Amino acid sequence: MTTPFPFTAVVGQDDLRLALLLNAVSPAVGGVLVRGEKGTAKSTAVRALSALLPEVAVVPGCRFSCDPASPDPSCPDGPHEVGPGAHRPARMVELPVGASEDRLVGALDIERALAEGVKAFEPGLLADAHRGILYVDEVNLLHDHLVDLLLDAAAMGASYVEREGVSVRHAARFLLVGTMNPEEGELRPQLLDRFGLTVEVAASREPDQRVEVVRRRLAYDDDPAGFAARWAGEEAAVRQRIVAARELLPQVRLGDGALRQIAATCAAFEVDGMRADIVMARTATALAAWAGRTDVLAEDVRQAALLALPHRRRRNPFDAPGLDEDKLDRTLEEFSGESPDDDPDPDGPGGGGGGPAPDAGPQGGGDTGARPEEGDGGEPQPSGAGEQPAARAAEPFRTKALSVPGIGEGAAGRRSRARTEHGRATGARRPRGALTKLHLAATVQAAAPHQRARGRSGPGLVIRRDDLRQAAREGREGNLVLFVVDASGSMAARQRMSAVKGAVLSLLLDAYQRRDKVGLVTFRGSAADVALPPTSSVDAAAARLESLPTGGRTPLAAGLLKAHEVLRVERLRDPARRALVVVVTDGRATGGPEPVALAGRAARLFAAEQVASVVVDCESGPVRLGLAGQLAAELGGTAVTLDELRADAIAGLVKDVQGTSRRAA
Repeated sequence: MTTPFPFTAVVGQDDLRLALLLNAVSPAVGGVLVRGEKGTAKSTAVRALSALLPEVAVVPGCRFSCDPASPDPSCPDGPHEVGPGAHRPARMVELPVGASEDRLVGALDIERALAEGVKAFEPGLLADAHRGILYVDEVNLLHDHLVDLLLDAAAMGASYVEREGVSVRHAARFLLVGTMNPEEGELRPQLLDRFGLTVEVAASREPDQRVEVVRRRLAYDDDPAGFAARWAGEEAAVRQRIVAARELLPQVRLGDGALRQIAATCAAFEVDGMRADIVMARTATALAAWAGRTDVLAEDVRQAALLALPHRRRRNPFDAPGLDEDKLDRTLEEFSGESPDDDPDPDGPGGGGGGPAPDAGPQGGGDTGARPEEGDGGEPQPSGAGEQPAARAAEPFRTKALSVPGIGEGAAGRRSRARTEHGRATGARRPRGALTKLHLAATVQAAAPHQRARGRSGPGLVIRRDDLRQAAREGREGNLVLFVVDASGSMAARQRMSAVKGAVLSLLLDAYQRRDKVGLVTFRGSAADVALPPTSSVDAAAARLESLPTGGRTPLAAGLLKAHEVLRVERLRDPARRALVVVVTDGRATGGPEPVALAGRAARLFAAEQVASVVVDCESGPVRLGLAGQLAAELGGTAVTLDELRADAIAGLVKDVQGTSRRAA
């Protein structure tokens, strides 16, 4: 068995270690989500935590870890009698990103259930994690259907497995710990709210601390057992402190003053629902117990807010999580009229009657500067205007879905039609590998003609493996939405570029909601750049878009060729994921020799490969050349103006894209 890296040997990362320890003291806190860049000891710290947890008492032989003091009456291995039980170490169960549904919730033997009426159930990871830790590395990359199952289990404290009317239920209460790199995509809000606490981690920029990290890691790799032995004393001390804090926890007093501070803080940051208040209360109580106190102080409430609220506060989709600490301090001070040491009178004035602390209001205002002159292709440019400062994006708006025509087989998502393991049944087929979704009618139909030959004598069907039929299902897939954005001087007018960025931001928001991968190619001056390779992190695309500078000529052909190369490479990496190319330009081409002809030839490459495409026409002014429409025709796609991109106007665009692609096919 591999010796884990000692928890106490992790250098720095104080917030991460504190959040994990608070969950060890009080599992009711609800788990922790660890966000941060790669290589910051996220997984190392989580795996090391399990060695610090106290042992759990279980019913001997029970595969579902029932508590012998109060066994689960619905346990599939039950019923159990109340007794002393046996003790074993707390488990940490790791859920792989690519796990199947049966691996997570367990599997029923459908063949035996149909033929013999026997509930033969093989437990999954949720059963293994009961009364322990369920760890999901890269939780933001987890498939949507697994996320839904986790949500159900976390909400109900139980897992239900149903296959064509055959049902099994077992308890599944676990400490949910997830790690993620935000650059690879964000987490669904429903699952985000299920994590009690969240922490942001980053590598230290202090040379001495980095040296110590390397020194300890090299020492551990050379001799894991010897390294762990040198930290055994510190590990034992932390383990004893956890046990002492658990024993003290029921005695901790959460006064009315602290409760008012908690409620006022949650109201001030406009969190949804009441879960944040409850989690903050439990966290503050655990903090007091960890400190060896029986009273919750204002400092406990403040620390609890910093851990429990950043991922719950109401924010725009592309805003980074976090709290305004000045606002937090003002709120706590306003509601600090009653000391937690006092004996509060529930009918008295309490800790203050004011409302939440006023927000500081929006920072700055819109861009009110004068509109610069355009500079492209012989047009006059202001002196020194080779590059214009980045314009701020206009307010995003709601769009309707663009979809890729046909039926794909890509990753699960919410954009285009696809053959998936989940969705509505459209037919039946023989299973390839293990049976997961039984098509009952087709199975009975296949078995019925052979009942006499198989010697059927009782009421049940005689089922053979060859009779089983898998349901063929149709759902939705996520696509690769590749944005090709013109950042040349002709787009540099402040109002126009602001509107363009607002439109792209709106489409990025739609991609975020539909679980797409996104990429960003920009072109200006004499070349094109891949500002963001295809990724699941829509936040990263929004950040690159916000800082996008403009100016120079318009190398349209270079932008299209760069996008074509990005798609070629991405097909090799992810051949099942289909692409939608969104070209944002006014259609001008001024960079290089014969720029218009070269752009046309580049566009026809997309048409030849039947890549779904849309051109967002950014041309403005009383005189319009219609160049974006010509580009759309060369691409085999369709053109839409910025105004048409809004709301219901885009519905006709979807039909145009699909119709054009079908005609091309």
